[in-house]
Amino acid sequence: MNDCVFCKIINGEIPSTKVYEDDKVLAFNDINPIAPIHILVVPKQHLDSFMDLEDEELLVHIHKIIKQIAKEKEMDEKGFRVLTNIGEDGGQAVKHLHFHILGGTKLPTR
Repeated sequence: MNDCVFCKIINGEIPSTKVYEDDKVLAFNDINPIAPIHILVVPKQHLDSFMDLEDEELLVHIHKIIKQIAKEKEMDEKGFRVLTNIGEDGGQAVKHLHFHILGGTKLPTR
């Protein structure tokens, strides 16, 4: 996707603060964090949303990376939140599948 901001970040056209990268995913700090730790985990393959994810191996890989990042950021003991928004009505601002890792403070339950 030529106009996808996450594709541009993945391709190095837009700078980001990388937290993790491999051949399948990129994780970077959100530029508008809503928690002290707010990391986005994005597959390098462009998928519009979670509804387009059919590759079970990729899903498992993303979950492993989320767990790894949570441990590295020392959120695994106190807790953290993993969130993905789906579609415009679901709050998805960028039409590229991404998972938010939120932590570093007690998050509200509502």
